[in-house]
Amino acid sequence: MATKNQFYQISFALVLCLGLWAFQVSSRTLQDASMHERHEQWMARYGKVYKDLQEKEKRFNIFQENVKYIEASNNAGNKPYKLGVNQFTDLTNKEFIATRNKFKGHMSSSITRTTTFKYENVTAPSTVDWRQEGAVTPVKNQGTCGCCWAFSAVAATEGIHKLSTGNLVSLSEQELVDCDTSGADQGCQGGLMDDAFKFIIQNGGLNTEAQYPYQGVDGTCNTNEEVTHVATITGYEDVPSNNEQALQQAVANQPISVAIDASGSDFQNYQSGVFTGSCGTQLDHGVAVVGYGVSDDGTKYWLVKNSWGEDWGEEGYIRMQRDVEAPEGLCGIAMQPSYPTA
Repeated sequence: MATKNQFYQISFALVLCLGLWAFQVSSRTLQDASMHERHEQWMARYGKVYKDLQEKEKRFNIFQENVKYIEASNNAGNKPYKLGVNQFTDLTNKEFIATRNKFKGHMSSSITRTTTFKYENVTAPSTVDWRQEGAVTPVKNQGTCGCCWAFSAVAATEGIHKLSTGNLVSLSEQELVDCDTSGADQGCQGGLMDDAFKFIIQNGGLNTEAQYPYQGVDGTCNTNEEVTHVATITGYEDVPSNNEQALQQAVANQPISVAIDASGSDFQNYQSGVFTGSCGTQLDHGVAVVGYGVSDDGTKYWLVKNSWGEDWGEEGYIRMQRDVEAPEGLCGIAMQPSYPTA
């Protein structure tokens, strides 16, 4: 038979357990409430509206998992880059890459690349930033249309046009999406930068963004605007594959189109710093290298202009580690670079 002291001890232990359980439940409730509040604030910031409560709950759960992943990564403190909440935080990684990363890497491997490389004897300076030279237009946003290839090709074309004429003009990606459809390039369904350069050459040039504005969907070619040529190129060349030194020589002279593997969660959630994350070489995304440099801690990097809007990364840019051990470069950045010629 239990003594009075034993009874008090058992009662105290039971109350303590109940109190701890209640505290844990309360903490979880507060955390959930806090996360719901963060989701509501995030929705307001990015103008997100869901079709019904089921969709909202689904998106909240994905948002919550992504936030946990972001915070765990940042709290680990073992990476030179930070992740952050952005406009893609309510998307799974699979959903994210399905609508944005449509560089046709599986097709480009079978296409013969050019063998000329006019920058092979160039001595590259230690740092380059074409933005400071006025050769880079503001960051654009491709939205949910998988035409990264068009934005990459246009960024390189805008760069060489500025360097050859002295005029920086924002050119039309939508013209490529609508009109460059007879070959591998298929608008929002994907394409290749080299094929975009071929179209620009054959078409006699590109119109401006202002005259042929971006819609973010596949459209019918506006032949009236297609015949207006504001910027022209005479040809294009491929940088020797798997050679970061050659890529540096090219970038020292003009912005360069590159393909990368941007399929990882860290890439989706990248916010700042020099990206050194793990990634493969299944090229799925077209971007433009507009410079290179060395960070404060001595890490060499490529300065990459993306087409996911200014809210992603460092105001639309990502710094990616340069001169890695793998010859193809981080995320395959040195595998298939190319550039238009004036």
